Amino acid sequence: MMVIISYDVSTSDADGRKRLRKVAKECRNHAQRVQNSVFEADLDYSSFMKLKSRLLELIDQKHDSIRFYYLGNNWEHRVEHFGVKEGYNPEGVIII
Repeated sequence: MMVIISYDVSTSDADGRKRLRKVAKECRNHAQRVQNSVFEADLDYSSFMKLKSRLLELIDQKHDSIRFYYLGNNWEHRVEHFGVKEGYNPEGVIII
């Protein structure tokens, strides 16, 4: 299932900057960055729930926010992209 993850972590202090780095790293490990604080994750339900749980542990809900947009399995026709940073197909060919 495709899920869009967006977050806003307060960076007004050192703890916030540390949280931001940890949230970004966790997202990068499981999803594709499409904007500075926006990731697309094409995961099975179990993997997504683990990621969601980990992200909720990392943020401070009094200062930060995180949003999950569930696009499901038939997401291809629900996403339009315009401008720089060409889109990608997570089910396509990976060149290393």
